[in-house]
Amino acid sequence: MPVGRRVRGVLRSSWWRTRSRQAVAAVRRLQLDLEIRFPVITQMAERMVSVNIFDSATRVAAQVFLTAVPLLFVIASFAPQGLQDQLAASLRAVFGLTGAANDQLKGLFGGSHDEDVQNTVGVVGSLMVLLSATAVSRAVQRLCKRAWEVPRRGARIAVWRWGAWIAVWMCLLVVQGPVRDGFGVGLWLGVPLTLVFQTAVWWWTQHLLLGGTVGWLPLLPGALLSAGAITALSLTARFYMPVALNRALAEYGAAGSVFVLLSWLIVLCVAVAIGISVGAVLAQDPWLARRLNSPAPNWRRPDRAKP
Repeated sequence: MPVGRRVRGVLRSSWWRTRSRQAVAAVRRLQLDLEIRFPVITQMAERMVSVNIFDSATRVAAQVFLTAVPLLFVIASFAPQGLQDQLAASLRAVFGLTGAANDQLKGLFGGSHDEDVQNTVGVVGSLMVLLSATAVSRAVQRLCKRAWEVPRRGARIAVWRWGAWIAVWMCLLVVQGPVRDGFGVGLWLGVPLTLVFQTAVWWWTQHLLLGGTVGWLPLLPGALLSAGAITALSLTARFYMPVALNRALAEYGAAGSVFVLLSWLIVLCVAVAIGISVGAVLAQDPWLARRLNSPAPNWRRPDRAKP
């Protein structure tokens, strides 16, 4: 190789190394500048990493799915027909079910008081389903504790909280349909009602499952963010879910609908996990913390262990 070409190759390599070091240094300076100017952004990123957003949301979604399906069979076996009809109407309104998916729902709640079905489910089986349903409560509680950096010993564990959360959510699911439709008025009233409804639900959820270790006011930002995300997703569900479910049922049968429902639950749970985590960081920001009387984050409490 000629000497001139070798020298040009060495110079070119040296130029690229210099440029790479300069680019890395510029990125680091930008990161430090952002941390100084906007510390809340860095804290949000760190909090979401510590919460492990996608892992926690996937666990909650899986528990919700594994709990919801058996509970629907229990309700379809023992609940009064009026309650079944209202629950079916709510599910139809929430997901905008049509076609084959709606037929599947009608098949679940149609003729549900058949004696053979009741014998198959059984009282013992129903009790086991209700007891195992508390796994959802525990998963949501772990998510809330991580978002608020509450140590394991920091929240009073009471079994009644898990059962109460499941019972209230089952009741709320029944009235989802009328709320979404604005009690017959339409979406122009249903959307703000859903936002208020979801805000109240997630505000209460955090307070209940955290055992009162965090006051009511600091929990409000997370409830508002979660409610806003769920309300926006609920509007898209009316357009996406019927098409996706009917296509999955036509191509893959019941297994396809399982995949679609679980995927949608994961999206919802990710939105809730991000909303609660970001809300906790915002509530602990100095400007809001003074007004909401929020607990200090862990990095300001060196004596507190991380969860």
